[in-house]
Amino acid sequence: MEEPGKLLDRETGLQTDSVDKLMPVDDSLGIDIAGGGRRSRFFLLNRKDKKATVMHYEGVAKLDKKTKKLVKRLSSSDIAIIDHEDLDRVTAEALVETGVEVVINASCFTSGKYPNAGPAILCSAGIHLIDNVGGQVFDLIKEGTRISVKGEAIYLDGKMVASGKKLTHMILAQEYEKANSRLGEELEKFAVNTLEYMQKEKALVLDGSKVPETRIDFKGRHVLIVVRGYDYKADLKALKAYIREVKPILVGVDGGADALIEEGYTPGIIIGDMDSVADDTLRCGAELIVHAYPGGKAPGLKRLEKLGLPSIVFEAAGTSEDIAMILAYEKGADLIVAVGSHVNLIEFLDKGRKGASSTFLVRLKIGSKLVDAKGVNKLYRSNIKISYLVILFLAGMSAIIAIVAASPGIRQSIRLLMIQLKLMLGI
Repeated sequence: MEEPGKLLDRETGLQTDSVDKLMPVDDSLGIDIAGGGRRSRFFLLNRKDKKATVMHYEGVAKLDKKTKKLVKRLSSSDIAIIDHEDLDRVTAEALVETGVEVVINASCFTSGKYPNAGPAILCSAGIHLIDNVGGQVFDLIKEGTRISVKGEAIYLDGKMVASGKKLTHMILAQEYEKANSRLGEELEKFAVNTLEYMQKEKALVLDGSKVPETRIDFKGRHVLIVVRGYDYKADLKALKAYIREVKPILVGVDGGADALIEEGYTPGIIIGDMDSVADDTLRCGAELIVHAYPGGKAPGLKRLEKLGLPSIVFEAAGTSEDIAMILAYEKGADLIVAVGSHVNLIEFLDKGRKGASSTFLVRLKIGSKLVDAKGVNKLYRSNIKISYLVILFLAGMSAIIAIVAASPGIRQSIRLLMIQLKLMLGI
């Protein structure tokens, strides 16, 4: 007989008063929404309907309309409040890494425009998702205040201040299916937008005179450009041997610079808007190039000036990864290796791009020197079999025996050694 207010032990299936063996269960779906053993802080049986489950979580509110900034200050005891329509995969993976267990979105996790994978990644990690609570949540809740989430409602000082929709695997699967059916329509819009902007952004490719001077000499060298895109961390790890042996110039595009630092490398250049790079990374000694948009607007320049760091401004259309590749190409790089770059429709839509004109043009220009390392970590994984080790050992022993057999001096030394051992042992 189930007792209201009790917790469910994940190992025994019995009720318990301890939160140490707590398993979230969604009876309506018949699945474990923790997916991978993550625990919610509190997951109580509903007192009115014993078959249903109601999540009750308390924590410190952390808010930011730029999710990539928020993840840098989140901890597992916090409740994340974001304003991020169509949450992308890379940002979702960053949220999972923080250990946060509740994410509240002022906007829609998925708008239905395209099948974005972000919400499903959070849900599969056991993170509780409250969808579309409205932008007023940023006015009602302040950073650092303690709030509680009960089911789909958000409470501050015991008073409900906002509510949204709880997202489950089943709901997300339905939304994903609907969005997938609209992908053809999005592709058409994307192609039209690309063609419209191609004329406006052609200067990025044709006019190499706007590329700024740098203190690093690119001529004849390999350049490794790291972008904060799909699998960028895993692909960077897979290139350790290449980096160690070739010693390419390391270029971090915004958050890609942090990935280089995390792997123990020091970037030679950091280029981008400078909005998602850690302060310590910016102080690593790299040459800083701020991406300015046509007209001269450079949002990241003020931040660097505030930190007292010198920088160069590169005014150009397109994305920061585009101008990083153009910089390397125009400065005479022998080979450009890209990690985490955006190459397909879903990745561009995740990034919020309505077209790929600049990227398309850049790749047309530098194609002969560009190597895209996307997915290199999945290309080949070596498995050493025991039989190979046995064969290697036998081959080594055969070589030793052959050397001994062919050398009278070694044979005589072995005989003397055996005689000494017999005398010592009294044999």
